[in-house]
Amino acid sequence: MNRRVYLDNNASTRVEPAAVEAMLPYFGQTYGNASSIHEQGQRARSGVENARRQAADLLGADSDEIVFTCGGTEADNAAIFGVAESFGRPGSHLITSKIEHPAVLRACEALEKRGHRVTYVDVDSDGVVRLEQIQESISDETALVSVMYVNNEIGSIQPVGEISEIARRQGVLFHTDAVQAAGKIPVDLQQEGVDLLSISAHKFHGPKGVGALFLRSGVETAPFMVGGSHERKRRAGTENVPGIVGMGKACELAAQHLEDFGTRIGALRDRLEQEVLERIPGTVLNGRGAKRAPHVSNISFPGLRGEALLVALDFRGVAVSTGAACSSGAVSASHVLTAMGLDDRVIDSAIRFSISRMTTEEDIEYVLEILPEVIGRMREMAIA
Repeated sequence: MNRRVYLDNNASTRVEPAAVEAMLPYFGQTYGNASSIHEQGQRARSGVENARRQAADLLGADSDEIVFTCGGTEADNAAIFGVAESFGRPGSHLITSKIEHPAVLRACEALEKRGHRVTYVDVDSDGVVRLEQIQESISDETALVSVMYVNNEIGSIQPVGEISEIARRQGVLFHTDAVQAAGKIPVDLQQEGVDLLSISAHKFHGPKGVGALFLRSGVETAPFMVGGSHERKRRAGTENVPGIVGMGKACELAAQHLEDFGTRIGALRDRLEQEVLERIPGTVLNGRGAKRAPHVSNISFPGLRGEALLVALDFRGVAVSTGAACSSGAVSASHVLTAMGLDDRVIDSAIRFSISRMTTEEDIEYVLEILPEVIGRMREMAIA
């Protein structure tokens, strides 16, 4: 096996060489604490604040609305727990969807154990949240609506602008997990009315272990880490300066490549889907009726097991996923495909292909070359 093709970019992406280069001085020459007032500290602080501007520019936000975190999960938790705990009374109500990332779902479940109430709204067969259920679920006790921007398993883009309008009319805060949206599709927080938004650097060619939470100016939440006055008293603890600088550079590069990502990567994804459906009978494209982000394709091969197909493809040099990376090793069915009401044979045989701007036409050509052969052989073995 001489060729490796990586199509699991929703799990993590390769770090941009320019981001690595930007980080290196902050491991060596500029190693000061960004909270120190001496020259070394202030040089580190300058790197952090430059990255904050870069992240804000990617999102159409102001720099003072960006709080750095250790990743998307912490940003999601900070938003959800922060709003619930600052609501002013116990037992607040939250609304989310059944297809959220576990970082949101587990946070909501934890709040339920503390006496809060959570409504989990349905999605349609294409994985798009039902707006009428959000509207009907809001009450005087509702503190927060949290619905993801782009689903991590099937790529369905949620109607974020419409959800934020529903929440705003009722005086309710709106949070969106934009981990799979930032750097992939245009996100403009000035227009969309989002109050809180989470992103993670390693999903768009930045380093692991760093992310950010957008907090609209004027939105009050409880601090999610206490101690010092770091990150505008929202997250105590010495900043991960190299990681933050790398994230900032990745944000800058993502913004520069955003238009190309939508056209070139979208074309690669479309070719992959079209030819797989044409060359391999019986395949199912999940979420095909929804407006989708250009980098995600979830395809089922009924009659096979997704885990077995993943291993077979890995043996031929192709890395894919059966769903969210944090669920690796789990044998439970995808909660996203289940919420869409799909047949068990479709759910059990689903594979997620996720592309990045480092994916080439040759990569897609190789997958199209070997996939029919792999599927055919596995189906023959299943019959035998």
